[in-house]
Amino acid sequence: MRDLFKKIFFEEVVDDDISIDVSESEGVRSLHFASHAIQSSMRLKKPFHLELTYTRAMMMFLLFHPRPKKILLIGLGGASIPKFIHRFLPDMKSTVVEIHRKVISVAHQMFHLPPNDKSLKVIHGDGIPYMKEHPQSTDILMIDAFDPEGIPRNFRSLSFFDVCKSTLRAHGIFVMNIWASDPHYDLYIDRMRRVFDDLILVIPTGKPGNQIVLGFHDIPRELDVKTLRLKAKSLEKTYGLEFLAFFNQLMLHNHQPSHTLQFDR
Repeated sequence: MRDLFKKIFFEEVVDDDISIDVSESEGVRSLHFASHAIQSSMRLKKPFHLELTYTRAMMMFLLFHPRPKKILLIGLGGASIPKFIHRFLPDMKSTVVEIHRKVISVAHQMFHLPPNDKSLKVIHGDGIPYMKEHPQSTDILMIDAFDPEGIPRNFRSLSFFDVCKSTLRAHGIFVMNIWASDPHYDLYIDRMRRVFDDLILVIPTGKPGNQIVLGFHDIPRELDVKTLRLKAKSLEKTYGLEFLAFFNQLMLHNHQPSHTLQFDR
């Protein structure tokens, strides 16, 4: 299997304790951390679009918070979401915190990450101390941080999710990418439910695949299912992402029985 991977091997660099591999196949460039698992992908002919399904699903925060002013992303990878926001949501100010300096360098060199400007700032640093130093500072918090073993160990604790919630402003939304096959999956969900007072929705994006979790600082302003469905259709037309399909998955997975979006409280 490793030999097969080398046939599409593009570059390898070592940054501290992490090995960064970049591969290309059929017009798609991908980032790996010392494994075959894809961390991020970019279609070379459409570098600012979202190639992987889970990255598109993470944009579902727009259904509940259509005009956020600030977004904080912990984990850069190949910079798919920051690039998309920078290109298609230019009024939103994005800050990205990435612990590995070389990941930032590779994102600039090989994944078209633009330089810092008034709407995008990429910082080399540890996301947890950064969040602790910036309470109530963001409308949207996205957690998409992985190491070669999966989600970092210090991102599993109850105190981590407490810090995440404290970073949000009123009506803010927490968005996290996790794997359904992760042995700690139930632990993550349980701790997120406790911290966010059960204001949690899960969006499956594959089998078992990525699961996108939305955690709400407060009850969303819009709960009418018909209205939300119409908003999903409008967002799909505006951004070219499958918002309606993700909304349907959200409804099915969270067992919504009525005309009003409900939480398992």
